[in-house]
Parts: sequence; structure tokens; C-alpha cells
Amino acid sequence: MKHLVTVRASGHQFEIDTDEAVLDAALRQGIALPYGCRGGSCGACLGSVASGHFHYPGGTLPAGISEADAAAGKALFCQARCDSDLIIDVAEVAGTADLEVRNLPVRVQIKEELAHDVMRLYLKLPKTERLQFLAGQYLDIVLKETGHRRAFSMANAPHDDEFVELHIRHAVGGEFTDYVFAAMGEKALLRIEGPLGTFVLREDSDRPWLFVGGGTGFAPLKAMIEHAIAKGETRPMHLFWGVRAKRDLYLPDLPAQWAREHANIRFTPVLSAPMADDAWEGETGWVHEAVLRAYPDVSPFDIYIGGPPVMVEACRDGFLQHGGSMEHMFSDSFDYAALTRDTR
Repeated sequence: MKHLVTVRASGHQFEIDTDEAVLDAALRQGIALPYGCRGGSCGACLGSVASGHFHYPGGTLPAGISEADAAAGKALFCQARCDSDLIIDVAEVAGTADLEVRNLPVRVQIKEELAHDVMRLYLKLPKTERLQFLAGQYLDIVLKETGHRRAFSMANAPHDDEFVELHIRHAVGGEFTDYVFAAMGEKALLRIEGPLGTFVLREDSDRPWLFVGGGTGFAPLKAMIEHAIAKGETRPMHLFWGVRAKRDLYLPDLPAQWAREHANIRFTPVLSAPMADDAWEGETGWVHEAVLRAYPDVSPFDIYIGGPPVMVEACRDGFLQHGGSMEHMFSDSFDYAALTRDTR
């Protein structure tokens, strides 16, 4: 049996399944309620129930809420289960300023080679911790020996936060990426700081979206698109992903699946230097040129750009000449500075 939960201040509503936590249902449907541990201990998801009935698993009060708060009608939404429709009072996360930047240890749960020079890491936080973030943000990996930082975009959507997903390109001679590709094993311990950055979806806009990625600039765009899908977004979305050769499209089936399953999503891969055995019949050249061939006037769109600085600058320059404006272009430039980061 499903119930309906309404956030009174915003009017946002979402359905909740039987025995599903209020927080889980909200995040699954793109409603950003605050949280910390998601285990009932920290109290970060505390709010009030203005109307309706709920219970906690096992019938016991979670550690993160006092008996006085419970008696006053407050609830921990990471643990509360609905017995009826609910109207709740809780402060939603409206932007990056509402999020706490945290320094946490993580363990490499899975290390997966996606391409000859791209590794996917799934990082597991301590059992009592979760990291709340917005789609498109990044984190810093703080290197133990030197204290140097390496920035990588989070490739998972906020509702899917059991692991933190990173796509790491090998920069030969890079202090961290050499370690990832050569010596790092699963179960390795790292330290992260995040979430960081303001490259996030502007969801208050009703304009269609263009996503333009270069290389591992696909990572934050993946998070954004998966968040939009989870939220039930129906506006038109078109992803352009530019790489050198076919082998560099390290997760080609995933965006193709989005396009098959959702009529409002399109995917165009673009190769700048296809290899002879690629037998490529799709778009070639620079990715921004492919965008402009498809949309000679980009003025109707909000445009999200992720990738190397040269690519980001070329996109900006090209789009500004074809109706784009800085007000509707948002970007994350993946610097390759030797002393501060390898690449993300």
C-alpha cells in the first residue's frame, strides 16, 4: 500500500511504499531532505509530523531522537515508516550552501577498469556515515603522505548513495592516478573531503537541457541525468559526449539505455579522432561543433558542460556565438595542474 507525503513549506509531494523510510522515498523521487548517517544516530534528518501516523522499525525510538522531541511530534525521517498519508515540516536542501562539507575516511569497495585509461571506483563510507550532495558536485581525495588533494566528480546520483562512484582517468606521472592504476587494491583506505562545487542542476528553470561532456566530464553529467530520471523529469534532454576514439566511450551502453527508455532523452557520441577499426558512422570532430550542427540556435537551452579546460572554453565561445548566454551556461573545468590534481 502506498501513502502520500507532503512537505508543507514547499508543497512538494512524493509517494512512499510500504515499509519504506520517508527519507529514502523522498531521495528516490528527487526531493532533497537533509540527512547525515541515514542510520538513525545523528539526528540530521529531524523534522516534525504535522499530520498523519508513522512508526519506527521494531517499535523502538532511534538513538538520534530524544523522548522529549518524539513527544513533541518530531521524527527522524531516515527511520520513520508511514502508517497513513503524512504532512511534514522539514527544511529541504535548496542549494550547495545548505550542505555540510565533511572530511571522512572511505574504503575502496570495488575497482573496475572501464577503458584502457579510465578506472571506476566505488568508495564505501563508514557504516554509520553517508555523504549528502547534489548531482554534479565533486570531492577531494586527500593524499595521506603529502596532504595533496585530487578532485574528482561524483558520478552517482544523490538518491543512490550507498557508494560514492568516481571515474578516474590515468594521467601518466600523476601522483594519485599512477597509484590507482598500478598499486591500489580493493579495500584500500582513502580520505575524502566534500561535497564541493556549484556545478549543479538549476531545477527552478523550465528550459530544456543540453549536456556536453568531454572524456570523464561524463561523470557529473551522468549524476545529473540519473537524478533527473529519478525525479521523473520530462523536459527534453540531449547528451553529447566527446572523446577521441570509440574505445574512449567507456560506458556507451548506459546513455544509450537512457535514450531507449525515456522519450525525452537523446544521446549523441562524438569522436574527434576515430581509429581505423572503429568503423565509425556517427558524429566526428569537436563536440561543440556537433552540438551546433544539431542546434544552430542554442538560446532556448540551459547548457551544462563538463570536461578539460580547452573543451569547456571552446564550448562557451561557440555557444555564445549561436544564441547562448553565460546566464544559461554552467560548467566544470577539469584542470590538469600537476601539483593540485591529476584529472577528474
